[in-house]
Amino acid sequence: MDLIAGLKTFVRVVETGSFSAVARETNASQSAVTRQVAQLEEHFGVRLFHRTTRKLSLTDDGQGLVSRARHLLEEAEDLEDTFGRNGGAPTGLVRIGIPVGAAILLVPELTALMREYPGLSLDLVVSEEMNDLVEERLDLALRFGQSPDTSLVSRAIATLGSAPVAAPAYLERYGAPSHPSELVNHTCIIHDVGRDSTHWAFTGPDGTVDVEVTGAFRSNNSLVARQAALAGYGIALLGDPITVNDIRSSRLYRLLPDYVARRRPAFVVYPSRRHMAPRTRVVIDFLVERFRLLESRLRDGREWGENEATWLV
Repeated sequence: MDLIAGLKTFVRVVETGSFSAVARETNASQSAVTRQVAQLEEHFGVRLFHRTTRKLSLTDDGQGLVSRARHLLEEAEDLEDTFGRNGGAPTGLVRIGIPVGAAILLVPELTALMREYPGLSLDLVVSEEMNDLVEERLDLALRFGQSPDTSLVSRAIATLGSAPVAAPAYLERYGAPSHPSELVNHTCIIHDVGRDSTHWAFTGPDGTVDVEVTGAFRSNNSLVARQAALAGYGIALLGDPITVNDIRSSRLYRLLPDYVARRRPAFVVYPSRRHMAPRTRVVIDFLVERFRLLESRLRDGREWGENEATWLV
């Protein structure tokens, strides 16, 4: 039998808790996945799983094998990356969990990164939710806000802000607020990120200003909220990465320039520093460099381009 392939299947069954889930991932039949695990049990002469109609759990032997199998697979992957066909150049697939706004901003440069390293492949898992790295087979994820999972390595790469934005069509009809308190008189687009989604907090010359906004249009997807703002429906509070290109081209205007909305740290998270494949390290280094440059340029206004980033009241 192919021991490495069998161990990969075994580890994924443990991580997903399901033979059928692994079958879907690999486009194989469930019986083929079950057969691989059975061959592994026969090879080692032990039973790896307790199986019932409702539950799949590891035996003591299975528990002992899974950690050693992961270590062996990491070593095999490291060997392939170091001594494979490309002589140590980053090759293979990196799966990245990434929010929609960051994905849109980074796609042009990620494609440039792949041209620099022709053996590199990227799979972007785009979601507004926190991704489970193990369940979704992610090598790393980009997250805003500290990860609650203390088993992961979290590397801070930037602190980015949000700003209220609106399209020229809306501002021509209703004007722009000159103070955060005036937002209560405007139509607001709610990016639904939880119970505080309608609570917009700003820091400015007069200290902290908290505003409870209202709006008939809301979405849990920042890209949809951005689209509503571009359509001229109202004012949206969105992260700088998702609106920077629209502001450069004057499709949206950044409002209340003297006030800073919520700022959140951005982190790259990944399971371990040990046995990290060169391809994963290259992507992490790219994200660190790009986001630190973005933070610097946003802070001094260069990233907004030559057009005035604010609507004159």
